[in-house]
Amino acid sequence: MNPTVLWQLADSAFPTGGFAHSGGLEAAWQAGEVPSPERLRRFVAEALWQTGRGMLPLVSAAYEEPHRLEGLDALCHSFLTNVVASRASCVQGRAFASTCARIWPAGPLPALEARVRDLHGHQAPVAGACLSLLGVPLGRTQELFLFLTLRGLTSAAVRLGIVGPYQAQRVQFECADDLEVVLSRCRDLRDRDIAQTAPILDLLQASHDRLYSRLFVS
Repeated sequence: MNPTVLWQLADSAFPTGGFAHSGGLEAAWQAGEVPSPERLRRFVAEALWQTGRGMLPLVSAAYEEPHRLEGLDALCHSFLTNVVASRASCVQGRAFASTCARIWPAGPLPALEARVRDLHGHQAPVAGACLSLLGVPLGRTQELFLFLTLRGLTSAAVRLGIVGPYQAQRVQFECADDLEVVLSRCRDLRDRDIAQTAPILDLLQASHDRLYSRLFVS
């Protein structure tokens, strides 16, 4: 694998539409659950654990067995009972597949995108399958998926005005330790191990569509 591929995938300019989603942070902020940088750090840590236990096993399973994408996508759809989270996952997953197919059209990714068109297209299994076909090592794939969760939340916090850019970067740096712990505990989990670890965050995100005013789609 060309090492620049990983940096390209991690770049905020990679067009998958993640900037339009707050991962439930906007709803939590409006509900008064994230009134300070300290609470933001706690929110991010809990979101990382939920990603590690709920989504990372699907990333890993799809990476190791891309031919199971259809079944893993259906499992993810059943697991994400929160309509807002499910919708965001599908939008970002389809965008990820489409973007990869356009950037690397000479390999197997266009065929994978065609498969995704007939599915819900959830982000976790789609990302796992795409990165497997790109030749990104499994460990790096898992790190990247967790990092994108971390970066997306701190970026959303800046746009919501919860913290400034420098403070957001500090939170991101501080949460790097949480990311490593989550990775160490969840790297060997697969689709049979998925679990919900942050039900309150899930409930808050589900209220997003009922917010009087909102900056993000989810």
